[in-house]
Amino acid sequence: MYHQYQANQQARQAKTNQPLRGVPVSTSTVRKGDIGVYVSGLGTVTPIYTVSVTSRVQGQIVAIHYTEGQMVHKGDPLVDIDPRPYEAQLSQTEGQLAHDEALLAQARIDLDRYQTAFSRNAIAQQQVYDQEQLVKQYEGTVKNDQGVVDNAKVNLVYCHITSPIDGRVGLRLLDLGNMVQANSTTPLVVVAQLQPITVIFSIHEDYLPQIVQQLHAGQKMKVEALDPTEVKQLASGTLLTVDNQADPTTGTVKLRATFQNKDSALFPNEFVNARLLLDTQQGVNLVPTAAIQRNSQGAFVYVIKPDETASVQPVTVGTTDGNTAAVQGVEVGQVVAVNGFDKLQDGIKVTVHNTQGSRSAEATGTSTSRGTETP
Repeated sequence: MYHQYQANQQARQAKTNQPLRGVPVSTSTVRKGDIGVYVSGLGTVTPIYTVSVTSRVQGQIVAIHYTEGQMVHKGDPLVDIDPRPYEAQLSQTEGQLAHDEALLAQARIDLDRYQTAFSRNAIAQQQVYDQEQLVKQYEGTVKNDQGVVDNAKVNLVYCHITSPIDGRVGLRLLDLGNMVQANSTTPLVVVAQLQPITVIFSIHEDYLPQIVQQLHAGQKMKVEALDPTEVKQLASGTLLTVDNQADPTTGTVKLRATFQNKDSALFPNEFVNARLLLDTQQGVNLVPTAAIQRNSQGAFVYVIKPDETASVQPVTVGTTDGNTAAVQGVEVGQVVAVNGFDKLQDGIKVTVHNTQGSRSAEATGTSTSRGTETP
């Protein structure tokens, strides 16, 4: 019994003599790098061209050459209207043209004969004048007939409806066999251009002078289209133009950006978050935004000293985004904590347990980051 008691006492004593473990934290190193100053706004994806295709002739739909959602090119066939009535009309007008051309030819032959006879004083001059006017009448008739023939040919072409632009067709609005009216307000199909495509978004008018100055200098301003969560980048493009007036009720101005949209990630009329790069701050101190804490005195970070103790360091936060922030008040190479804040205190002992996630956050300081700035 005594030996068992002595062993338990020694175990408790050994446990008591073990050094206290510090608060486990992950860290990141303050780095010098570049960060972009962005301004964000809610935008709507707007095709450059949207065409509601209607029929310019009346008739029955006899063929549909597209499938719903198909990508088409300019000139690709879409819908065929029954051409037979217009083919018959063309034959009729061509026959009338041939008839009147024959009358004109006969009148010209008679005019030549009358002019020869008049030169020999065989007929009166009035008869020559009358024949000249008859020739002009037939010329006018033939010209009118030619116009009717051309119109019939155009109507025949209108029976074969093709895509006026490159784009994507929507849902089928009329089925095979339906009768359509000429110039009806009901479209046969809607074609929207997707490549390239634009996004119209609004920003505060305070940014307008800086934007206009860069556009006038010929600079291409980068614009990113993000999903509603502002996490995933859908597309990258450039600013195309600025509206000619601001909205006095909201103090905002509309901008249009263009995107190549090669992967069709942007869809017409969907909402996206647009981010316009205003400027790039170079050579600033960067830390992960997760390292920045706030209290009643302002923003601060926990600097991990070489002796593995935490020290509160006040900082001034500048341009920031979801992952990286530019700060003043820390030096390049200092190590800051990025988690464990529920147990951290000034001067407390820590144990560093860096994970792959924290190293990835640290690496973001080496590249240009997205940021926002409010007026």
